[in-house]
Amino acid sequence: MHRLVTFVAGTVVGGGAIYALTSMTREQPTKVAAPPLRTPTMPQQQQQLPVRAPPVQLRQLVSEGDNTNNEFLKYGNPGPVSDFLLRSRYAASFNRALRNPNWVAEHLTQDNLKGTADRSSSEFKEDPLVPAQFRALLKDYYRSGYDRGHMCPAADAKKDADSMNETFFLTNISPQVGKGFNRNYWASLETFVRDLTKSFDDVYCISGPLYLPQKEGDKWMVTYEVIGNPPNVAVPTHFFKVIMAKRNNEPGFAIGAFALPNKEIDNATPLTSFSLPLEAIEKAAGLQFFDKIERKAGVVTPLCAKTECKLNHDSWKKKKPNGE
Repeated sequence: MHRLVTFVAGTVVGGGAIYALTSMTREQPTKVAAPPLRTPTMPQQQQQLPVRAPPVQLRQLVSEGDNTNNEFLKYGNPGPVSDFLLRSRYAASFNRALRNPNWVAEHLTQDNLKGTADRSSSEFKEDPLVPAQFRALLKDYYRSGYDRGHMCPAADAKKDADSMNETFFLTNISPQVGKGFNRNYWASLETFVRDLTKSFDDVYCISGPLYLPQKEGDKWMVTYEVIGNPPNVAVPTHFFKVIMAKRNNEPGFAIGAFALPNKEIDNATPLTSFSLPLEAIEKAAGLQFFDKIERKAGVVTPLCAKTECKLNHDSWKKKKPNGE
Protein backbone atom coordinates (compact mmCIF):
# COMPACT_ATOMS: atom_id res chain seq x y z
CA MET A 1 0.00 0.00 0.00
CA HIS A 2 1.20 3.48 -0.77
CA ARG A 3 2.26 5.38 2.30
CA LEU A 4 2.78 9.10 2.67
CA VAL A 5 5.76 9.67 4.88
CA THR A 6 8.06 12.57 5.51
CA PHE A 7 11.30 12.63 3.59
CA VAL A 8 13.00 15.90 4.36
CA ALA A 9 12.43 18.11 7.36
CA GLY A 10 13.74 20.72 9.73
CA THR A 11 17.36 21.62 9.20
CA VAL A 12 17.52 20.26 5.64
CA VAL A 13 14.73 22.31 4.08
CA GLY A 14 14.46 24.91 6.83
CA GLY A 15 11.48 26.40 8.57
CA GLY A 16 10.18 23.03 9.73
CA ALA A 17 8.63 22.36 6.34
CA ILE A 18 7.81 18.71 5.88
CA TYR A 19 7.16 17.23 2.51
CA ALA A 20 5.49 13.98 1.54
CA LEU A 21 5.85 11.55 -1.34
CA THR A 22 8.56 9.01 -0.64
CA SER A 23 9.30 5.53 0.66
CA MET A 24 6.41 3.81 -0.99
CA THR A 25 5.86 0.41 -2.44
CA ARG A 26 3.98 -0.11 -5.61
CA GLU A 27 0.43 -1.22 -5.03
CA GLN A 28 -0.38 -4.36 -6.97
CA PRO A 29 -3.84 -4.69 -8.51
CA THR A 30 -6.12 -6.89 -6.44
CA LYS A 31 -6.84 -10.12 -8.22
CA VAL A 32 -10.51 -11.03 -8.05
CA ALA A 33 -11.34 -14.65 -8.70
CA ALA A 34 -14.16 -15.22 -11.12
CA PRO A 35 -17.14 -17.05 -9.60
CA PRO A 36 -17.26 -20.70 -10.63
CA LEU A 37 -19.56 -21.56 -13.48
CA ARG A 38 -22.39 -23.74 -12.34
CA THR A 39 -24.26 -26.11 -14.57
CA PRO A 40 -27.99 -25.50 -14.28
CA THR A 41 -30.03 -28.42 -12.99
CA MET A 42 -32.01 -29.93 -15.85
CA PRO A 43 -33.64 -33.18 -16.67
CA GLN A 44 -31.07 -35.71 -17.85
CA GLN A 45 -32.13 -35.56 -21.46
CA GLN A 46 -31.84 -31.72 -21.52
CA GLN A 47 -28.42 -31.41 -19.83
CA GLN A 48 -26.33 -28.77 -21.67
CA LEU A 49 -22.92 -27.17 -21.30
CA PRO A 50 -22.91 -23.86 -19.37
CA VAL A 51 -22.98 -20.73 -21.50
CA ARG A 52 -20.17 -18.24 -20.82
CA ALA A 53 -21.05 -14.56 -20.69
CA PRO A 54 -19.40 -12.48 -23.43
CA PRO A 55 -16.19 -10.77 -22.25
CA VAL A 56 -16.45 -7.16 -21.12
CA GLN A 57 -14.95 -4.85 -23.73
CA LEU A 58 -12.56 -2.40 -22.05
CA ARG A 59 -11.87 0.89 -23.77
CA GLN A 60 -8.22 1.33 -24.58
CA LEU A 61 -6.01 4.34 -24.16
CA VAL A 62 -4.91 5.67 -27.51
CA SER A 63 -1.82 7.62 -28.42
CA GLU A 64 -1.88 11.42 -28.54
CA GLY A 65 -1.95 11.51 -32.32
CA ASP A 66 -4.85 9.10 -32.74
CA ASN A 67 -7.52 10.44 -30.39
CA THR A 68 -9.35 12.98 -32.57
CA ASN A 69 -11.23 10.49 -34.71
CA ASN A 70 -14.40 10.65 -32.64
CA GLU A 71 -17.51 12.80 -32.34
CA PHE A 72 -16.31 14.59 -29.19
CA LEU A 73 -13.17 16.08 -30.73
CA LYS A 74 -14.56 16.71 -34.18
CA TYR A 75 -13.33 20.30 -34.15
CA GLY A 76 -10.05 19.85 -32.30
CA ASN A 77 -8.27 18.43 -29.26
CA PRO A 78 -7.75 21.07 -26.51
CA GLY A 79 -4.64 19.36 -25.15
CA PRO A 80 -2.76 19.58 -22.87
CA VAL A 81 0.21 19.96 -25.19
CA SER A 82 3.79 19.56 -24.05
CA ASP A 83 6.20 20.96 -26.61
CA PHE A 84 8.99 18.49 -27.38
CA LEU A 85 12.29 20.16 -28.21
CA LEU A 86 15.32 18.31 -29.57
CA ARG A 87 18.53 20.29 -29.43
CA SER A 88 22.21 19.54 -30.01
CA ARG A 89 23.01 18.71 -26.37
CA TYR A 90 19.61 17.95 -24.86
CA ALA A 91 15.97 17.01 -25.35
CA ALA A 92 13.23 18.81 -23.43
CA SER A 93 9.52 18.80 -22.74
CA PHE A 94 7.98 22.22 -22.07
CA ASN A 95 4.87 22.83 -19.97
CA ARG A 96 2.72 25.52 -21.60
CA ALA A 97 0.62 26.19 -18.49
CA LEU A 98 3.50 26.62 -16.03
CA ARG A 99 5.96 28.07 -18.59
CA ASN A 100 8.61 25.72 -17.22
CA PRO A 101 10.25 22.60 -18.57
CA ASN A 102 8.59 19.34 -17.55
CA TRP A 103 12.00 17.76 -17.92
CA VAL A 104 15.31 18.19 -19.75
CA ALA A 105 17.35 15.10 -20.67
CA GLU A 106 21.08 14.88 -21.36
CA HIS A 107 23.64 12.24 -22.35
CA LEU A 108 27.11 13.01 -21.04
CA THR A 109 30.43 11.42 -21.92
CA GLN A 110 34.00 12.59 -21.53
CA ASP A 111 34.13 13.18 -25.26
CA ASN A 112 30.95 15.21 -25.73
CA LEU A 113 31.80 17.47 -22.79
CA LYS A 114 34.92 18.68 -24.59
CA GLY A 115 34.98 22.06 -26.27
CA THR A 116 35.95 25.68 -25.93
CA ALA A 117 32.64 27.53 -26.33
CA ASP A 118 32.31 30.40 -23.86
CA ARG A 119 29.00 31.37 -22.27
CA SER A 120 30.03 35.03 -22.14
CA SER A 121 28.85 35.45 -25.73
CA SER A 122 25.48 33.74 -25.14
CA GLU A 123 22.25 35.54 -24.30
CA PHE A 124 18.99 34.33 -22.79
CA LYS A 125 16.20 34.26 -25.34
CA GLU A 126 12.56 33.31 -25.74
CA ASP A 127 11.94 30.11 -27.67
CA PRO A 128 10.27 30.71 -31.06
CA LEU A 129 9.27 27.03 -31.26
CA VAL A 130 6.65 27.60 -28.55
CA PRO A 131 3.49 29.52 -29.57
CA ALA A 132 3.75 33.13 -28.39
CA GLN A 133 0.83 32.94 -25.95
CA PHE A 134 2.50 30.09 -24.01
CA ARG A 135 6.10 31.30 -23.89
CA ALA A 136 8.16 32.25 -20.88
CA LEU A 137 9.27 35.83 -21.51
CA LEU A 138 12.49 37.63 -20.74
CA LYS A 139 10.56 40.39 -19.00
CA ASP A 140 9.03 37.84 -16.62
CA TYR A 141 12.41 37.43 -14.93
CA TYR A 142 13.23 41.15 -14.81
CA ARG A 143 13.62 42.17 -11.16
CA SER A 144 11.83 38.99 -10.10
CA GLY A 145 14.43 38.14 -7.48
CA TYR A 146 15.12 34.80 -9.15
CA ASP A 147 17.95 33.52 -11.31
CA ARG A 148 17.32 32.03 -14.72
CA GLY A 149 18.40 28.53 -13.77
CA HIS A 150 19.56 26.08 -16.44
CA MET A 151 18.24 22.52 -16.48
CA CYS A 152 20.87 21.50 -19.06
CA PRO A 153 23.87 23.50 -17.81
CA ALA A 154 25.74 25.74 -20.22
CA ALA A 155 28.95 24.02 -19.10
CA ASP A 156 27.61 20.76 -20.56
CA ALA A 157 27.48 22.31 -24.04
CA LYS A 158 30.99 23.56 -24.79
CA LYS A 159 31.09 21.68 -28.09
CA ASP A 160 30.46 24.83 -30.12
CA ALA A 161 28.77 28.22 -29.91
CA ASP A 162 25.47 26.96 -31.34
CA SER A 163 25.22 24.20 -28.75
CA MET A 164 26.04 26.63 -25.98
CA ASN A 165 23.49 29.17 -27.23
CA GLU A 166 20.73 26.54 -27.26
CA THR A 167 21.03 26.12 -23.50
CA PHE A 168 19.94 29.75 -23.10
CA PHE A 169 16.45 29.26 -24.56
CA LEU A 170 13.91 29.90 -21.81
CA THR A 171 12.47 26.44 -22.48
CA ASN A 172 15.60 25.14 -20.70
CA ILE A 173 15.22 27.58 -17.82
CA SER A 174 13.33 27.71 -14.51
CA PRO A 175 13.22 30.41 -11.80
CA GLN A 176 15.75 29.46 -9.14
CA VAL A 177 16.87 31.06 -5.91
CA GLY A 178 20.28 32.53 -6.73
CA LYS A 179 22.46 32.79 -3.64
CA GLY A 180 23.00 29.44 -1.99
CA PHE A 181 21.23 27.47 -4.70
CA ASN A 182 21.66 28.18 -8.43
CA ARG A 183 25.06 29.79 -7.95
CA ASN A 184 26.20 27.34 -5.29
CA TYR A 185 24.64 24.01 -4.30
CA TRP A 186 22.86 23.37 -7.62
CA ALA A 187 26.00 24.36 -9.51
CA SER A 188 28.03 21.88 -7.44
CA LEU A 189 25.48 19.18 -8.26
CA GLU A 190 25.89 19.96 -11.97
CA THR A 191 29.65 19.53 -11.55
CA PHE A 192 29.09 16.23 -9.74
CA VAL A 193 27.11 14.93 -12.73
CA ARG A 194 29.86 15.96 -15.17
CA ASP A 195 32.53 14.38 -12.99
CA LEU A 196 30.71 11.05 -13.15
CA THR A 197 32.00 10.74 -16.72
CA LYS A 198 35.47 10.20 -15.24
CA SER A 199 34.40 6.86 -13.78
CA PHE A 200 31.45 5.89 -16.02
CA ASP A 201 31.40 5.61 -19.81
CA ASP A 202 27.86 6.96 -20.21
CA VAL A 203 25.89 9.25 -17.93
CA TYR A 204 22.26 10.15 -18.55
CA CYS A 205 20.73 12.98 -16.52
CA ILE A 206 17.13 14.20 -16.46
CA SER A 207 16.42 17.44 -14.60
CA GLY A 208 13.24 19.36 -13.95
CA PRO A 209 10.99 21.25 -11.54
CA LEU A 210 8.65 19.92 -8.87
CA TYR A 211 5.67 21.49 -7.13
CA LEU A 212 5.41 19.62 -3.84
CA PRO A 213 2.80 19.91 -1.08
CA GLN A 214 3.48 21.47 2.30
CA LYS A 215 1.51 20.89 5.48
CA GLU A 216 -0.56 23.92 6.49
CA GLY A 217 -2.59 23.20 9.59
CA ASP A 218 -4.35 19.91 8.99
CA LYS A 219 -4.21 20.18 5.20
CA TRP A 220 -1.61 19.57 2.52
CA MET A 221 -1.32 22.52 0.14
CA VAL A 222 0.63 23.11 -3.06
CA THR A 223 1.63 26.77 -3.08
CA TYR A 224 4.05 28.47 -5.44
CA GLU A 225 4.86 31.98 -6.59
CA VAL A 226 4.24 33.14 -10.15
CA ILE A 227 6.55 35.78 -11.62
CA GLY A 228 5.92 38.27 -14.40
CA ASN A 229 3.55 41.18 -14.88
CA PRO A 230 0.98 39.90 -15.61
CA PRO A 231 1.95 36.70 -13.74
CA ASN A 232 3.23 34.17 -16.24
CA VAL A 233 5.99 31.80 -14.99
CA ALA A 234 5.55 29.43 -12.04
CA VAL A 235 8.32 29.22 -9.44
CA PRO A 236 8.96 25.55 -8.57
CA THR A 237 9.18 24.52 -4.92
CA HIS A 238 11.85 21.91 -5.71
CA PHE A 239 14.05 20.59 -8.50
CA PHE A 240 14.98 17.01 -9.30
CA LYS A 241 17.92 15.34 -10.97
CA VAL A 242 17.61 11.69 -11.94
CA ILE A 243 20.93 10.17 -12.97
CA MET A 244 21.72 6.88 -14.69
CA ALA A 245 25.35 5.86 -15.17
CA LYS A 246 26.84 2.85 -16.96
CA ARG A 247 30.26 1.28 -17.42
CA ASN A 248 30.93 -0.63 -20.62
CA ASN A 249 32.82 -3.39 -18.81
CA GLU A 250 30.08 -4.01 -16.23
CA PRO A 251 26.52 -5.27 -16.58
CA GLY A 252 23.64 -3.26 -15.23
CA PHE A 253 22.98 0.38 -14.47
CA ALA A 254 23.55 2.71 -11.52
CA ILE A 255 20.61 5.04 -10.83
CA GLY A 256 20.29 7.91 -8.38
CA ALA A 257 17.39 10.30 -7.78
CA PHE A 258 17.60 13.60 -5.92
CA ALA A 259 15.07 16.32 -5.07
CA LEU A 260 16.31 19.66 -3.73
CA PRO A 261 14.26 22.54 -2.30
CA ASN A 262 14.40 25.76 -4.31
CA LYS A 263 16.03 27.74 -1.54
CA GLU A 264 19.44 28.51 -0.08
CA ILE A 265 21.14 25.28 1.01
CA ASP A 266 24.09 25.14 3.38
CA ASN A 267 27.09 23.65 1.59
CA ALA A 268 27.63 21.40 4.61
CA THR A 269 24.38 19.55 3.80
CA PRO A 270 25.25 16.10 2.39
CA LEU A 271 23.92 15.36 -1.08
CA THR A 272 22.58 12.08 0.26
CA SER A 273 20.12 14.12 2.35
CA PHE A 274 18.22 14.72 -0.87
CA SER A 275 18.38 11.16 -2.21
CA LEU A 276 14.97 9.58 -2.81
CA PRO A 277 13.53 6.41 -4.27
CA LEU A 278 13.12 6.86 -8.00
CA GLU A 279 9.43 5.96 -7.68
CA ALA A 280 8.86 8.88 -5.30
CA ILE A 281 10.03 11.44 -7.85
CA GLU A 282 8.07 9.69 -10.59
CA LYS A 283 4.92 9.92 -8.47
CA ALA A 284 5.48 13.59 -7.65
CA ALA A 285 6.37 14.62 -11.21
CA GLY A 286 3.96 12.35 -13.07
CA LEU A 287 6.87 11.04 -15.13
CA GLN A 288 8.57 7.70 -15.80
CA PHE A 289 12.36 7.55 -15.95
CA PHE A 290 14.39 4.99 -17.87
CA ASP A 291 11.35 2.74 -18.23
CA LYS A 292 13.15 0.54 -20.76
CA ILE A 293 15.38 -0.72 -17.95
CA GLU A 294 14.09 -3.61 -15.86
CA ARG A 295 14.26 -2.57 -12.22
CA LYS A 296 15.46 -5.59 -10.35
CA ALA A 297 18.50 -6.67 -8.38
CA GLY A 298 21.45 -7.34 -10.61
CA VAL A 299 20.22 -4.89 -13.23
CA VAL A 300 19.87 -1.66 -11.24
CA THR A 301 22.20 -0.60 -8.43
CA PRO A 302 21.89 2.60 -6.36
CA LEU A 303 24.27 5.22 -7.74
CA CYS A 304 25.59 6.05 -4.28
CA ALA A 305 26.59 2.40 -3.85
CA LYS A 306 28.76 2.65 -6.97
CA THR A 307 30.34 6.03 -6.33
CA GLU A 308 30.64 8.51 -3.48
CA CYS A 309 27.70 10.91 -3.66
CA LYS A 310 29.58 13.91 -2.34
CA LEU A 311 29.72 17.42 -3.74
CA ASN A 312 32.93 19.38 -4.19
CA HIS A 313 31.95 22.97 -3.57
CA ASP A 314 35.49 24.17 -4.32
CA SER A 315 35.27 22.93 -7.90
CA TRP A 316 33.84 26.23 -9.15
CA LYS A 317 36.78 28.42 -10.06
CA LYS A 318 34.45 31.07 -11.43
CA LYS A 319 31.07 31.97 -10.01
CA LYS A 320 28.02 32.02 -12.19
CA PRO A 321 27.01 35.52 -13.24
CA ASN A 322 24.15 36.86 -11.14
CA GLY A 323 20.78 35.82 -12.49
CA GLU A 324 22.26 33.19 -14.78
